[in-house]
Amino acid sequence: MNNKAIATPGRTKDILTKAGFSFKKSLGQNFLVDVNILKNMLRHAGIGENTAAIEIGPGIGALTEQLALHAGSVTAFEIDQRLVPILEEELSSFDNATIINEDILKADIAKVVHELSRDHEEVRVVANLPYYITTPILMRLLMDRLPFRSITVMIQKEVAERMAASPGTKSYGSLSIAVQYYTEASIPMTVPKSVFMPQPNVDSAVLHLEKRAEPPVDVQDEDFFFEIVRASFKQRRKTLINNLGSFFKGSLDKNEIRERMESSGIDPGRRGESLSMEEFARLADVFHEVK
Repeated sequence: MNNKAIATPGRTKDILTKAGFSFKKSLGQNFLVDVNILKNMLRHAGIGENTAAIEIGPGIGALTEQLALHAGSVTAFEIDQRLVPILEEELSSFDNATIINEDILKADIAKVVHELSRDHEEVRVVANLPYYITTPILMRLLMDRLPFRSITVMIQKEVAERMAASPGTKSYGSLSIAVQYYTEASIPMTVPKSVFMPQPNVDSAVLHLEKRAEPPVDVQDEDFFFEIVRASFKQRRKTLINNLGSFFKGSLDKNEIRERMESSGIDPGRRGESLSMEEFARLADVFHEVK
């Protein structure tokens, strides 16, 4: 076994050269070559010996190696068949690491999580996610309501800021509300593009999502609540009355929309970015019977 961590420039180059590996731009492959950043990420993720870690997109195993060293077990989903033999070789000394050659969006994650839950106190997701598919992966993990303790991912900084944003900020939108409905979101660290091989065009950030036991608001209809949220941000510069006027076209006229909004204590002239999640919940409930 090579004593040098995988997440170093020299070791990463050696592994890639030996395997004759070429990067696939379509898969968003950028390998991290700074082991200290990975150790910090694991610390923020709360990884310990009683944790079963699930990783998505392990690449050549830089993060997988650190998870295998610090967690009870690591199960990594890798879509690129070419990387599987590399991972198996580089992680051969770890009997607590499992590689699954599947697309995470098609895999039976529920089955894996329930199996891991039998042998470990907690299951946490930790990953360096491909930028191009960050949101679909995270929303699937959240909406499937699987019993994860937390999700800690390295993603594009701008997307992390949108997911953790507060009302009244330019990053705040329907994605912020969707993520924060299920979790408490924070950004414990930012990551420069210089620590990746090859370097991406943007900086990254580590987003930590701690699962909520219950959503922070009660709504009559969850799907309709998210529809109202999306409609309110359809055109960011438009007021709520205009965005909702388009959404309810054919069902309610603007006067009826205005009356309902005012009855819920929300000024129709406000914009979506100024509303808290509690206010969106009131808005959804007051229009619920119209849907």
